[in-house]
Amino acid sequence: MLDSDEKISKISLFFEELAASVAEPALINFRRDIDVENKSAADFDPVTEADQNTERAVREKIRTHFPEHGIIGEEFGAENADSDYVWVIDPIDGTRAYISGLPTWGTLVGLTHKGRAVAGFMSQPYLGELFMGVPGGSYFARRGEKAMPIRVSNTELLAESKMMTTTPALFQGEARDRYFELERQVQLPRYGFDCYAYAMLAAGHIDLVVEPGLQSYDIVGLIALIEQAGGIVTTWDGERPEEGGNIIAAASASLHEAALNIINAGS
Repeated sequence: MLDSDEKISKISLFFEELAASVAEPALINFRRDIDVENKSAADFDPVTEADQNTERAVREKIRTHFPEHGIIGEEFGAENADSDYVWVIDPIDGTRAYISGLPTWGTLVGLTHKGRAVAGFMSQPYLGELFMGVPGGSYFARRGEKAMPIRVSNTELLAESKMMTTTPALFQGEARDRYFELERQVQLPRYGFDCYAYAMLAAGHIDLVVEPGLQSYDIVGLIALIEQAGGIVTTWDGERPEEGGNIIAAASASLHEAALNIINAGS
């Protein structure tokens, strides 16, 4: 599927078509009075009708175009997950932002081949933005405009970097101390923004994203976007990130190494 420019172009076009088709179910309840369910008995893990309807729409589109492929989604689990090609869906990444009326959530869709992420996108339909990574490059398209290539920044030093994490409250024990040491050494730390932070890294506006405890569907759609833009994304152990876990994404190898050294100090 990914062995020619023509097929890669078809993936990009499918991404644009898919993002456009799921905008309506994603937006139908945004900034409205909506019912919110809590999926967790121990914490607040919200889910809305928009999460479920958006995933249904993505699944239907994938089944129509690629019936032989597998699908894994946050809301409705796995089907044909042993296929060589598997799509991984987070219908609303950043549901807390969504129910707060903040346009920093997004729909994430990633494509893996034999377990490795090869293409993916982050769509923010309220802003009309689509960030996608396919073999050969990463691109940004605003509603009604032609997709343009994007690239990570050329930042090499922590002292010159802008870093994001969802919230330091997610770091536990010694990891929190190491995170704050890393934050002390960067030029500008910022909080929040979920998947949008990774899109900003791919586009060259943010240099570093560090987060603990991600699920696979939180990151798979963003891996190719970052890597094809020239960035690096791994676990804190330096391993492939497709299974989720503690994740670090950086604009350059030197920045990645410096941040890893701090986040793993004493481990």
